[in-house]
Amino acid sequence: MADVILVLNAGSSSIKFSAFDVEGDALELVTHGQVEALFSAPHFVAYDRRGEKSAEHSWGEGAKLQHAEAIAHLGAYLRGHGAGHRLVGVGHRVVHGGARFTKPVLTSPEVLDELDKLTPLAPLHQPHNLRPIRIVAERNPGLPQVACFDTAFHSTQAPLAQAFALPESITKNGVRRYGFHGLSYEYIASALPDVAPDAARGRTVVAHLGNGASLCAMHAGKSVASTMGFTAVDGLMMGTRCGNLDPGVVLYMLDELGMNAREIEDMLYRQSGLLGVSGVSGDMRALLASSDERARFAIDLYVHRIGRELGSMSAALHGLDAIVFTAGIGEHSKEIRQRVCEEAAWWGIELDTEANASGGPRISTASSKVSAWVIPTNEELMIARHTLALIDDKREGASA
Repeated sequence: MADVILVLNAGSSSIKFSAFDVEGDALELVTHGQVEALFSAPHFVAYDRRGEKSAEHSWGEGAKLQHAEAIAHLGAYLRGHGAGHRLVGVGHRVVHGGARFTKPVLTSPEVLDELDKLTPLAPLHQPHNLRPIRIVAERNPGLPQVACFDTAFHSTQAPLAQAFALPESITKNGVRRYGFHGLSYEYIASALPDVAPDAARGRTVVAHLGNGASLCAMHAGKSVASTMGFTAVDGLMMGTRCGNLDPGVVLYMLDELGMNAREIEDMLYRQSGLLGVSGVSGDMRALLASSDERARFAIDLYVHRIGRELGSMSAALHGLDAIVFTAGIGEHSKEIRQRVCEEAAWWGIELDTEANASGGPRISTASSKVSAWVIPTNEELMIARHTLALIDDKREGASA
């Protein structure tokens, strides 16, 4: 009977999942999918190892599905399609690990209590990340579960890179730069030695460009600096998030526009970025296809902000040897990659347009002083690896 590890990534209105076969130390994707729009028009879809749709179900417009019901439906699907498989562990993406959790950890009531205390640091993510852990524990208390943190990879940063210029009375409460997208960056760091050995050993900036976006400066595969700081709204302009913002703008919203904290939160997280600037969409694909002047300006601003932050990350590294593009936009948009590389030509990046059009992996010329790469990320596989490593001594006797 084959062992299987399930990976869950839960948000406020969706649960993404992946299941991996375990063969010794090797992991192979068996199925993946998601339950989305939980509280408006719930929809479940799953794909097999070939990427073909294996199941689909809709609850209808206006239906409201709780996370527990979504997980129950997912469990029924896995049992129905998992003949000959035994579920031995569940790995979870948890956005915030704080200062204490700098590596993945087996969950327990005590660990969950500590992670709950970090909710003020990630109020839009943490409660939803933790809810499925409790649901699974109630249904199968003997099943090992592992929490993997988006902040953990950045724990190698020096204290200076983590600090804000604020009084100790504030920073002692955990107000510091944490950085996010760490599971994605950790996967890229693990893949670099095989794809680009020189970049793996050297000074590399990884551009995680998706609906959420950030840059990470790595030296020899370790995080040195990141554009995201205390929250995941900092740094680069994103799909609906504003990125780096003068704190005085928030005070202006409070004092002059009469907005309250929740209204400002909604503005910064959900109504800004590409969507707010363009007034068209937060989806880069839609903006690239649009002839609207505001859409073009939003793209220009997006590229400009990446260029500025690339300079900041390069300064943290005291130089630059390579840049790696990953995540939805980074992996699939040849136009954005081209424009970012052209903006960074002063670093000595020479783009190979044919290689860029085909998606790489190397998209710079052989003579380019700074190499450029496209490497697909795989956060789910990274979580599965961590889960396997932590549950190895508990696999005997685990049941589906």
